[in-house]
Amino acid sequence: MKAFHSDQFVLPLPPEHRFPMRKYALLRAAIEQSLPQVELLEPPAATDGQLALAHHPDWIRRFCNGHLDRADERAIGFPWSPEMVERSRRSAGATIAAARVALVEGVGVNLAGGTHHAHADRGEGFCCFNDVAVAARLMQAENRARRVAIVDLDVHQGNGTATIFATDSTIFTLSIHGQRNWPFAKALSDLDVGLPDGTRDDAYLSELTNALRALEARFAPDLLLFIAGADVLAGDRLGRLALTPAGIEARDRMVFEWAQVRSLPVAVAMGGGYCTEIEKTVSVHQATVAIAAEFCRPKGAAS
Repeated sequence: MKAFHSDQFVLPLPPEHRFPMRKYALLRAAIEQSLPQVELLEPPAATDGQLALAHHPDWIRRFCNGHLDRADERAIGFPWSPEMVERSRRSAGATIAAARVALVEGVGVNLAGGTHHAHADRGEGFCCFNDVAVAARLMQAENRARRVAIVDLDVHQGNGTATIFATDSTIFTLSIHGQRNWPFAKALSDLDVGLPDGTRDDAYLSELTNALRALEARFAPDLLLFIAGADVLAGDRLGRLALTPAGIEARDRMVFEWAQVRSLPVAVAMGGGYCTEIEKTVSVHQATVAIAAEFCRPKGAAS
């Protein structure tokens, strides 16, 4: 299975910043040590033309040229830097690459991504470009997929994805998230499932089962883009749900099995994860990659 990494493109953040930039390098190292079946690749940077499939040209210009004001930087949560531009392009490029691979091999993985708070005209919540939105539109533009489902299982609602595709009937947005968590003013996805604080494994998996049934009843995708957030883990600093590692593995397996039965290719992005003990977040992401590898079927391989 192919997985795309962009951890070598690092944001220059102050030491006290709450964004866990180190987790990406730790995740790649963990995969190198434990998952020899995963081929690790550097993605190309997304081009302006690719980004413009989901973002306004003015936002792309302002962001890439460093013309952000203080309100823009506060909304994103990062100080602007050229490194942030390069990383944002690479992260979007990684989800594009993962989607292209998935359409051939069944599964592709971005070891970062899931930047679902970026809207067409602005960044927000540690997200500058919306990688899944760009990848979905590009797969359509390249005639690789006609109808795309985005299953967003980060603990925070994918509000940017919802607004980008609000009037697009060819892309279905499903978000299962903490109802009382940020963003406090929710956007409108095609299907939103807001969960109470403290939701545990059984209740979460029941809601996911029902949501996948509803998705299938309403939409027939050619491609699934899956945001596998680790921030649903009990104890996550920004989470408020209470899933165990075993519960998250059951979540991931449910999504992949649902897609496998329907012969749907799956491109995975990692989404959020903010445990104080960063190794806990890395372990959840590592387990997601390991499960994804089980479902990868390279072209020509026996089923």
